Amino acid sequence: MAVLTGLAPDPRQPGYQLVEVDRGRFASLPAADLELLPLTLGREIPERALDRLRELADLEAAWRAALRIQRQRGHARLDLKRRLLRKQHPPAAVDGALDRLTARGLLDDREYAFHFAATHAARGRGAPRLVRDLLAQGVERRLAEGVVQEALASEGLDDDATARAVAERRARQLAGLPPESQRRRRGATRAPAGGTAAGVAATPAAGVPRAARVQRGEGAGVGEGVVRVGRPTADTHPTKDPSLAGAPPARSG
Repeated sequence: MAVLTGLAPDPRQPGYQLVEVDRGRFASLPAADLELLPLTLGREIPERALDRLRELADLEAAWRAALRIQRQRGHARLDLKRRLLRKQHPPAAVDGALDRLTARGLLDDREYAFHFAATHAARGRGAPRLVRDLLAQGVERRLAEGVVQEALASEGLDDDATARAVAERRARQLAGLPPESQRRRRGATRAPAGGTAAGVAATPAAGVPRAARVQRGEGAGVGEGVVRVGRPTADTHPTKDPSLAGAPPARSG
């Protein structure tokens, strides 16, 4: 059985006591919780009391970890829970730590979602993308959609204004590039006339010679690096022999 060998106020944390078990430090725990347990210095700790001490220690560890994470950057409740579970904190301790954060006003999904949406909307991110980002962080859909609209309104933005902001930012990014590079980068964001698989410009396979890619319809002119889907035409695949250019087709038989 474990013996309680030390119990003294924690000088670094008012309202906490340092618990020592079998002459080794156990944890710093809230004095109010310890008062509810049958603990006597120098005596064996009852099994149920020892189990409760372990639960309190797990809760304090999860609480301190959650507080450190929130101080670095805010998170939605579900996102913070995922992070704590990945750090191997027990689920019950994680829930208790999140409840304590919420009770102290340090964890609020609405406040976090509004700040996130307003900050990223001002940088040109549109409403659909903002909602998707918040959903990925565990914010409930109805809350995410409502808060995004509130954030856009507070910034004096709407979908058209956001689209213009994105276009202006893209123009600034391309401003210092040569015209050829600008055309290539703009083309990479639009599907070419022939279309591409899944509507996305494909990247040439590494290690394939450029000549082989050109024969397959890749790397031609401004659209270099785009695999064209569809039948080749005479314009995209001219004859290799200049002497045959304009000659009538050979008769069969």
